[in-house]
Parts: sequence; structure tokens; C-alpha cells
Amino acid sequence: MPSAHEQFRELAWKCGLAATHQRQVIYEAVVAMPGHYSPENVFAEVRRRTPSISLATVYKNLRLFVEHGLLREVSPHASTLLVEGNLEPHHHLVCTRCKAVQDIEGDFINYKKLSRQAPRGFDLTQPLIEVFGLCRRCSAKK
Repeated sequence: MPSAHEQFRELAWKCGLAATHQRQVIYEAVVAMPGHYSPENVFAEVRRRTPSISLATVYKNLRLFVEHGLLREVSPHASTLLVEGNLEPHHHLVCTRCKAVQDIEGDFINYKKLSRQAPRGFDLTQPLIEVFGLCRRCSAKK
């Protein structure tokens, strides 16, 4: 299995992106941290390795990585950008109180049936279920 460094270089090359040091560090930070992260979270991690990097550079590159499929955007309709390195098919549990997002594995969608029911001309790209409720910590606070 290729290292994150080799993986990024190969993915960047396939997407026609320059594999700069800053991009490498940003990508490696996200894939090394399982979960869902805001640009501010990624920035805090990346600054440990590259103190001169700016938050704007992190934002710009995270959006670029999502656009090219190197990372996945979590809840694209949410008010803040969240990204994850898990590109495997999965779904999300979202806490309505603290807004925490957790992955849930499983094939819960009949993709062929969903494709047939989508409006004409709507091209499905990524089936994703978001289930809203209260996480364990928030449930305990009731």
C-alpha cells in the first residue's frame, strides 16, 4: 500500500495538480486524522509542520481537493466547510445539538431505484444519507 506521500503525488498527477509541499502537508494532515474537519482544524494541524502556511491557503486547497475528488466534503449544504479523507462509500450520523458528525458504514441505498426516481436529467454522483439525532454525549445531558 502506498504511503500518504506517494498516494498524494499520484492523485495530484492524475488530476493535473502541482504536488507542492503545502498541498502535500494539507492532504496528509486530513487523511491522517480520521473524522470530519473544518479548515481551521486542518490549519492548526498543518501549522505544526509548516508554520508559514496561511488559513487562506488551507481553505483554497481543501476546496480544490474536494473539487478534484481527493477529499470528500461533508454536508455540502451546511454553513461551514467540513472535509474528510474517507472516500469509501459511507453515510453520516449528525447530532442536532452539538453538530458532531460520525460515519456509519453500510449500503442503505438502492442506487438503481434512486436513479430511476430522480428527476429527468439529474445525474446522481454520490449517494449519501444523513441521519439526524442526538449523539451519546448529548443524549446523556437530557
